[in-house]
Amino acid sequence: MPQASTYHHGDLRAACLRAARELLEEDGSAALSMRAVARRAGVSPTAPYRHFPDREALVSAVAAGGYRELAGHLAAAHPEPATPDELAAVAVAYVRFALDHPALFRAMFAEPCDPGNEERVAATAAVSEYVRGIVRRAYPDAAPDALSTAVWALVHGLAFLHLDGKLDASTAETVADRVRAAVLALLGTAPAPR
Repeated sequence: MPQASTYHHGDLRAACLRAARELLEEDGSAALSMRAVARRAGVSPTAPYRHFPDREALVSAVAAGGYRELAGHLAAAHPEPATPDELAAVAVAYVRFALDHPALFRAMFAEPCDPGNEERVAATAAVSEYVRGIVRRAYPDAAPDALSTAVWALVHGLAFLHLDGKLDASTAETVADRVRAAVLALLGTAPAPR
């Protein structure tokens, strides 16, 4: 008869995700290894493998959590944006999220992630659909996929330009003014709202 496992941890998955997020925030993705996560979570070196087959799966789970957090942050900026100004406010919130959580943002978008990770795919799709929904409300005559891709690409590019020090991020107002102006300039070429 097999012996019952004596292994027990209250919520190993959550502990590993917390540890991974802490490591990201402290030292960036270079410090994020399965062994480092286990050490930080206070578990054996093999324990994280019970929930994550490899580092890529762990990063995907961290990224999925980041996408959900980002979605909440955007909704808090404006729950149902329907005008160019409201869309610009959401764009400012997106860039602000990147600047407030640079390591998480980089893990979400610059780290390889498991494309088969259902949690990550669903979280990414939710953010993408959120942007398409804004575009459909603000610009009902525009092609929602094309315009939402253009808006996301612009805002995402602005986020990384600020993160990488290519644009002045010295004050929140400076960032907000630049992002708002860029988004409104892009939307000025889109069909006018009804």
